[in-house]
Amino acid sequence: MRRKVLVIAAVIMALALGSISSKAQSRYGVIGGFSFPHASDVTNRGTMTKYNVGVTWQLKLPAGFSIQPSLMYHVKGARVGDIRGVEGNNMDLSVGYLELPVSVQWGPDLLLFRPFLDVSPYIGVGLNNSITGTVGASTVVNERNAWQTAGIARMEYGVGVGIGIEIWRFQVIGRYNWNFGTIWRGGEEPDPNLSVFTGGAFHDGGNFRGLTLSLSLLF
Repeated sequence: MRRKVLVIAAVIMALALGSISSKAQSRYGVIGGFSFPHASDVTNRGTMTKYNVGVTWQLKLPAGFSIQPSLMYHVKGARVGDIRGVEGNNMDLSVGYLELPVSVQWGPDLLLFRPFLDVSPYIGVGLNNSITGTVGASTVVNERNAWQTAGIARMEYGVGVGIGIEIWRFQVIGRYNWNFGTIWRGGEEPDPNLSVFTGGAFHDGGNFRGLTLSLSLLF
C-alpha cells in the first residue's frame, strides 16, 4: 500500500513538473531606473534622487506567477540634518551597492498587458560611498570610500513591495523598499571627525528606505 502511494505521488510530481517546464518561459533583459531614498529613525532634510542599473532574468510560471532575479548597481543615500540635535550640523551620505533582488510576481495575463503584484527580498554589498559633513556653511568632512573609519556597514538586506505592469517587452515596477539592520556598525574605533556625523546620525539605528521606479526591457 505504501509503495503504491509513493508511486502515485511520484507520478503526480512528474506530471506537475512536466506541466511547469512546458509552460514556463524565460527571458533575459536589462533594467534601470531611479531611486528616491531617505533614512529611517533620523532627521531627514529631504529625499535624494539616485539611480539603479543592471541585468535581469524572468521565469514565467503557471497561474500568473513569475520569478525575476536581477543583478544591479543600486545607489542609495540620505540627507541627514540637525545631527545630535545641533542645528546646522548636516550630512549627505551616498552608498553604491552591488545588489541581488529576487522579484516574486503575480498577475493575470490580459493578452495586451499584464498587471502584477511584486514582493522582492534582496541582499547587497557596498562597493563605494561618499560622505559630506557640514557645520553651518562650512564643509568639515568630504570623504569617499570610508568604511571602517566611518563605522559604516557594507552588507545590506531587506524587502521591497510594489506593483507593476508588463506590456510586450517592457516592464515598469514601482516599489517601496525597506532595508533591515542598520547603517552604523561601529565597534572599530572609527575616525572621530567622521563618527561625529555617521555615528551621531545612526548610532541608535536607522537604514535606507524609499521608493524605486524601474523599467526593464526583456528579450
